[in-house]
Amino acid sequence: MTEVRSPITGATLSRRTLIRAMAGAPLLPLASSLTAAGLLTACGGDDGDDPAYVSATFSSMAAPTLANPANMATTYTASSLVVAYDDKSTRSFTLAYQPFFMTGTTVPDGKGGTLVAGGYYDIHNQPIVDRSVAGAERQFFSDCPDGSSLLTVDGASVAGVTGNTVFAVVQFEYTTRNQALASMYGQLPSPIAVLTLDQDKSTGKLKLVKYHNVDTSGVKGLWITCGASLSPWGTHLSSEEYEPDAFDQGALGQSLAVLKGFSQNLFGDASTANPYDYGHMPEVTVNKDGTGTIKKHYCLGRISHELIQVMPDQRTALMGDDATNGGLFMFVADKAKDLSSGTLYVAKYTSVLNATSTGTISWIKLGSATSAEIKALVDGGIKATDIMDSRTADPGDASYTKIVLNKKSLWVKVKPGMEKAAAFLETHRYAALMGGSLSFTKMEGTTVDIKDKKAYSAISAIKDSMVTGKSGNVPALNVNFASAINAGGVLEHTLGAGQKDSAGGTIDSEWVPASSKFILLGEDLATADSLGNLANADKIANPDNLKFSEEMRTLFIGEDSGMHVNNFLWAYNVDTGTLSRVLSTPSGAESTGLHAVDTIHGFTYIMSNFQHAGDWESPLHDVVKPTLDPLIRANYEDRFGASVGYLTATSAQIKLSK
Repeated sequence: MTEVRSPITGATLSRRTLIRAMAGAPLLPLASSLTAAGLLTACGGDDGDDPAYVSATFSSMAAPTLANPANMATTYTASSLVVAYDDKSTRSFTLAYQPFFMTGTTVPDGKGGTLVAGGYYDIHNQPIVDRSVAGAERQFFSDCPDGSSLLTVDGASVAGVTGNTVFAVVQFEYTTRNQALASMYGQLPSPIAVLTLDQDKSTGKLKLVKYHNVDTSGVKGLWITCGASLSPWGTHLSSEEYEPDAFDQGALGQSLAVLKGFSQNLFGDASTANPYDYGHMPEVTVNKDGTGTIKKHYCLGRISHELIQVMPDQRTALMGDDATNGGLFMFVADKAKDLSSGTLYVAKYTSVLNATSTGTISWIKLGSATSAEIKALVDGGIKATDIMDSRTADPGDASYTKIVLNKKSLWVKVKPGMEKAAAFLETHRYAALMGGSLSFTKMEGTTVDIKDKKAYSAISAIKDSMVTGKSGNVPALNVNFASAINAGGVLEHTLGAGQKDSAGGTIDSEWVPASSKFILLGEDLATADSLGNLANADKIANPDNLKFSEEMRTLFIGEDSGMHVNNFLWAYNVDTGTLSRVLSTPSGAESTGLHAVDTIHGFTYIMSNFQHAGDWESPLHDVVKPTLDPLIRANYEDRFGASVGYLTATSAQIKLSK
């Protein structure tokens, strides 16, 4: 792959943004055909004499240290994939990182020209230009590649592909700063791109041949796209995180001041963007020619969408809600492979969930709707005050219900006949009013283990609303820890059928969470270690995105940590309980955007990336910053660039059979 880098300059003395996100980098052709029976066979030329695949595990690498600072300043792996066969033999493959491109560089558009990777566009599909430094004008581009999907399309044909045609969809959450060092968080419409990749038929290596920027003007642009997943029917399910608070009361989401900046850059006018057009679920369909189309679903709840997981029934969707006083939400579509209509639910814990106890779940039905009818309300000009009253002080009126969102007390009342609008446009307020357990602090990625009928959710931090006596905690909602675990944990949900909702109806799904328990917890340190880590470096800290590999029986965990000097990608074997560190991102960057694909043309891939390298925090990075800052600036275009790539082997290919 030829990579052309554009020169990117400018001093960058920023601090890490308060709200973090993720990235979209493919990782790891593991190799070999995966059968329905769960066995992996050699890619091509298998004569039946090879021993059969049994299992694949990852060796755990040591965390990088200042003894070799270069490893702390780049995407680094010293892990190996260890494959076991039925003849009791094993084979080990040393892993390495291979980038597709760095954001801000030129990439081929498939038409003989080039585009800026991660570049931003307005509603007319014209480049948005950073004019903050006179004489250095350039198109804005993201340093935060985020959620990604890897997929194939039947009958695909793209010029320049000589092997197999594979597509990746990569979304870009935000850009950290402009050239004048002012924060740009949430100020630009998130771009989303389809990458056409040429897959070598013998090695599985992927090479970029075309970059297509998806036209989002038809959905009025995208708002802070974070985690993503691949639907069972092969589309890219995006996200719009931290929905604008239409009441502008600081109760979850973003302020209307941020929306005005976004609107100015997207529409050329600060007042055009409607808060109710954002905070929804975008879906991207990839076409045979490597282009893509997008639509938004308005009926999955307007929450802080982080990462949706659609279950094998192709109807039930479990959703993370990246907020303080966030909830566990579920959507059951009316039809398989179609998210445009269905019923929305929020979980209520009926027994206490904490570090040692399992919380049982009942489901509150919030409402049923089609995307078209909710969008029609928005297009018709519905306002927040048309839907409900939301007060920041107690009105002394018993017709109002007190709720807590983002650690703030509100008193709310739905206007007559506006229950449906409240459920789908003011979802947080309505779910809290209806008694949902809006108690979590940043419930992020969600994934599913189909064989065991388990789902997993990342809880980035266990604090505030989850801790008894702390701000935002409501004891009656039954998510009550005795003390904070700032490093967070991973929650496991047991799934099943036959559950009834709050209206007494049976939920039409066999994939409904019935209970939750924590299976992994981070460990806060009372005193920072010698590098500055505030959490045990040999355990997870602030898990963000999760993806599960059925064939490898492995839960992959990417960190978005303000407690580890370097963030890590972990592999957790759910059968053995073994936790292995697989990859380290550049210091100050996140490891997110995971996507696990068990087979594409006989090769297995796991996608993961990083974003905002060298986004220094104090005191976390005080020890390492003097040494690492110049290295990261040299590696990542003065901290304006971020790589999109994948893990591979140091040898030509990885085979899961001999």
